[in-house]
Amino acid sequence: QVQLVESGGGLVQAGGSLRLSCVASGIAFSEYAMAWYRQAPGNQRDLVAHISRGGTPNLADSVKGRFTISRDNAKNTLFLQMNSLKPEDTAVYYCNAGIYKSRTYLPGNYWGQGTQVTVSP
Repeated sequence: QVQLVESGGGLVQAGGSLRLSCVASGIAFSEYAMAWYRQAPGNQRDLVAHISRGGTPNLADSVKGRFTISRDNAKNTLFLQMNSLKPEDTAVYYCNAGIYKSRTYLPGNYWGQGTQVTVSP
């Protein structure tokens, strides 16, 4: 059974930091590209960052310079370090296991349950 379990969310003031984790089980973690998405109420789920099997990161323009995505294949864990948080970063954050096609990240069917991040002004 595939499981992606996110943790690390919470309430933080603007300018603060959080570190999200996603632990994978039931999949060959090192064989997948991985990604973080976020979804605010009433909005679609947006891609925030993705990382290749070998650890090459890519970040959405809205979070470049503030967020860092990384992975530890030995521990089947994906991370998202979020610094200089803004109220507009408030959302439920989800991890996903996917693939690349023509250098575009394609989400797979495996999603975590999400972790809430709330940034107060």
